[in-house]
Formats: sequence, structure tokens, C-alpha cells
Amino acid sequence: MTSPSTIDWHFSRFADLTPFDLYDVLAARQNVFILEQTCLYPDIDGYDLEAHHLLGWRDVDGKRQLAAYLRVLAPGAKYDEMSIGRVITTPAARGSGAGRALLDQGIAHAEALHPGHRIRIGAQQYLERFYASFGFQTVSAPYDEDGIMHIDMLR
Repeated sequence: MTSPSTIDWHFSRFADLTPFDLYDVLAARQNVFILEQTCLYPDIDGYDLEAHHLLGWRDVDGKRQLAAYLRVLAPGAKYDEMSIGRVITTPAARGSGAGRALLDQGIAHAEALHPGHRIRIGAQQYLERFYASFGFQTVSAPYDEDGIMHIDMLR
């Protein structure tokens, strides 16, 4: 099982992602958000080009595999606040602490990029307590997004 300490974190702009890294990210997003969660929506939404991307890699039998991913959008790109979204822990890395490590890393990188700005997320409602443990507070009533109940949260 993957331990958060065995994950190799890379934070970069879209233009600095290799085509192979981008392929792995888009495949993971498709597998989790579209296939696993059965949501038909345009995952490639135009925000990736200006986002910063956090990729967490692990070594499995000598092969590098994506374990976790999120993207950070600047204040004003989607919301008045900066935002973190497309948060994924891949199925093989779930239950290992990789998701908690991903949020720790993502928040630290986001705050370093945009100091003094709040972070807004559109969270799946069942993860409200998880995000609250990182200091996010619910600021909206639950709403349906692509068949999954969500809430807006601020940190």
C-alpha cells in the first residue's frame, strides 16, 4: 500500500506538464469523474490552461503511477477567490492517506502562489467533514451538480 511519504509531488503550470503526465492526469480524471461517478460533463473545461497542477506519483513495481491530483485556479479565474478542484485520489491509492497528503500539499502550494487569498471549493457533500478538517467552512446550501450533491466551502 502507498504511504503518503512515498509519494513524489510535482506542482507545475499546464505548459510545463509533459504530454505523458497530461495523458495520465486526463485518464485519471476520466476514470474517476466520468466513468466511476457516471457523470457526463465536459471535464476539459478551459480552466486547465491557466491552472497550476499538483501531481502525486508513486512507484509500483518499478513503474511510475499517478496516485493523486488536483488543480489550483487563481483568484478571479472561476471564483472571486482562488480555488482548488478536480481533486482525485486514484482507486489504487485510496485508504493510504494520499488524499490527506494531497490536500496538505495543495493548500500549501495554493497559499504560496496567492498569499492572503481565500480558497473556494465545490465539494461533494459527502466529503464535507473531510474538507472541514482542513479549515474549510460550508457557505452554501447543498446543490445538485451532474447528479451528485455538492456544497461550496471556503477556507
